[in-house]
Amino acid sequence: MFKLKPLGSRVLLKRVSEKSKGGILLPDSAKERSSELFVVCCSEVDSSSGDDCVSCIRELKEGARVLLAPYSGVEVNFGGEDLVIVSSKDILGILPS
Repeated sequence: MFKLKPLGSRVLLKRVSEKSKGGILLPDSAKERSSELFVVCCSEVDSSSGDDCVSCIRELKEGARVLLAPYSGVEVNFGGEDLVIVSSKDILGILPS
């Protein structure tokens, strides 16, 4: 459980770790950033704001796989974990699990 809670209409995501076909974990310098991430937690948005972000955040559940727009979000290191904080508008879709 993370103690970091995103504010506004933001979502906290974690990158999917990528391995080569042989099962070797690739370092970040040897690959491009994945656009597939897991939802760690979402902010609590006031439903009376009338913003489109409210419906997007309601659909997101912890552990869901999402597709992210390229070059979006802010990368942070919190508790030894590499995480990404993005606006809900930067999430392109929810991938089937």
